[in-house]
Amino acid sequence: MDSRLTGIECYAQRLLNPYRGTVHVLRYQSAEAVTTDGIHWGIYVANDELLRGLPRHKKIQTSDIRYGSWSRNKGLKRGPIYPSEDFKRMEAQGSIAYEALLGLNSRLPFPLRDFLELWLLDPVGLPLVLLTSVASESEMESHPSLEWHAGHVARQQFASASAALPNNAAEELTRYIKEQGGAPAVAQWFERQPDGSGIGLTGHNMPVAMQGRELPHEAFPQTLISCGLGDDQKRRLVDDYLVWLAPCLLLLPLQKETRRELEILARRQPFEVLKYSHLYPEMADEAQVNAARVEAALRHQAPRGEQDNTMSPYYIELNPVSGEYN
Repeated sequence: MDSRLTGIECYAQRLLNPYRGTVHVLRYQSAEAVTTDGIHWGIYVANDELLRGLPRHKKIQTSDIRYGSWSRNKGLKRGPIYPSEDFKRMEAQGSIAYEALLGLNSRLPFPLRDFLELWLLDPVGLPLVLLTSVASESEMESHPSLEWHAGHVARQQFASASAALPNNAAEELTRYIKEQGGAPAVAQWFERQPDGSGIGLTGHNMPVAMQGRELPHEAFPQTLISCGLGDDQKRRLVDDYLVWLAPCLLLLPLQKETRRELEILARRQPFEVLKYSHLYPEMADEAQVNAARVEAALRHQAPRGEQDNTMSPYYIELNPVSGEYN
């Protein structure tokens, strides 16, 4: 790599509460290139010069510029250009980030760096749902919400036959998780280890005795939300939510069997698979993912009026063992 590109940092972080994917970042000084789909990138530069001389503990929002947007197919589209010294300095950083992007975008997905996790705990003190995650202890000092919610998109799109009102499933799921968390809600930070276990740190409303405890990797739901509590109907409601979220969940590091199951479920949503699959860290059954991609491409090319958002009729023809068409 060009010697000018030293100091480049590449990482990914989960978008949480609710979980809605991952953001991948290529950073050089105050410049960042970011993507959530692995195809379309935005390049921004913060005016960090405004922070010079200020105490480090003071959190101040700095202005930034949009250097441009980039994709492999369309190339670079520059943002507005301003005649100022600040802009020239920021533009130079953006230029280096863009040059690095050209060489490093093929290395996606970048490694997740948010190994400090805040979990809402269930009535027996085990992780119930992941609320937020950060990469440094200084970021833990903020005061995140202790109330999990299913999210705006879920309110519009998620339905479940297990909900009292199928079209009100997201609100019902949000209430259920809140009930499981109790009042007051108890949450704890964990430092996740390479083997998946977690060391308990500080928390909110938690007994002091919990600090320093170590939980095995099995205690932390791979899908970031537990469905082990409550009656059968509520567990099915959580299961349905995870089925709906399956294409996005495949962005996470998962055990192979969990990944295989989610790939079969995600096959029902070919457009969502196509949207996220460039950032999947691995595939348990590549045929499943490729079949979804092909179907999405074919349906996208269908004459206007023939496309729809219903579940694909093709997924039932898949052999769940081999992942090939029968």
